[in-house]
Amino acid sequence: MSITPTIPTVTLNNGVDIPQLGFGVFQVPDDATTAAVSAALAAGSRSIDTAAIYGNEAGVGRALAESGLARDELFVTSKVWNADHGYDATLRAYDASLAALGLDHLDLYLIHWPTPDRELYVDTWRALEKLAADGRVRAIGVSNFEPAHLDRIIDASAVVPAVNQVELHPALQNREVIAADERHGIVTEAWSPLAQGAVLKDPAITAIAAAHAKTPAQVVLRWHLQQGRVVIPKSVTPHRIAENLDVFGFTLSADELATVDALDRNGRTGPHPATFHG
Repeated sequence: MSITPTIPTVTLNNGVDIPQLGFGVFQVPDDATTAAVSAALAAGSRSIDTAAIYGNEAGVGRALAESGLARDELFVTSKVWNADHGYDATLRAYDASLAALGLDHLDLYLIHWPTPDRELYVDTWRALEKLAADGRVRAIGVSNFEPAHLDRIIDASAVVPAVNQVELHPALQNREVIAADERHGIVTEAWSPLAQGAVLKDPAITAIAAAHAKTPAQVVLRWHLQQGRVVIPKSVTPHRIAENLDVFGFTLSADELATVDALDRNGRTGPHPATFHG
């Protein structure tokens, strides 16, 4: 018999609690999203992360509606895409996301990429501030922001982002971004936390997994969680979805955490947002 996990929460800088372990739907086609999200909800996940550019907000919405779960049991995140930057365009994009999801509010809304070449992300942030002030979204944040981007919007506005969602896994640990987030009281959320499977065959990770009778994916997720990050793994396979939630019955030692820390590939940069939409 499976046991629904009790997932801890992290308190954001505005007092809102976010589940520390959620479920992402990046690269999941809309017609497969409903089944994947339904499997995640059935396994105990209550935090679902999507984005306008993923093209699957409607699929997420169908799963939420079919789940029978009360709205206040769920934590739903979406993101405004690059083409919709700017104050008015962002407000319209938010309305479109709500309509696709079939919801009357989001729990977290993010600027997907800063796209500094367009010079609009401060105006976009002001639109998010308006949505939050009007009570239409519970928390606002950013995604893929470097320290300089964070500094600019913080200097230009009254609200500090609650979350910065960035690519983060053992091979790419984004330590400068994490340090900047910590300075500002911003929670770091890891997308692609398993490097799309690329780190799961590393001998150091497989050895730790064997020592705990866990999968390599469970070890990597546990590494994220023990360092205080929010994490949103993705899978479309029900048994893997359930495995990814089964990460609270063991603890990595300080030496094991350090072993995973040592896998960082210094100097590696993430893909350009023009071709990668995480």
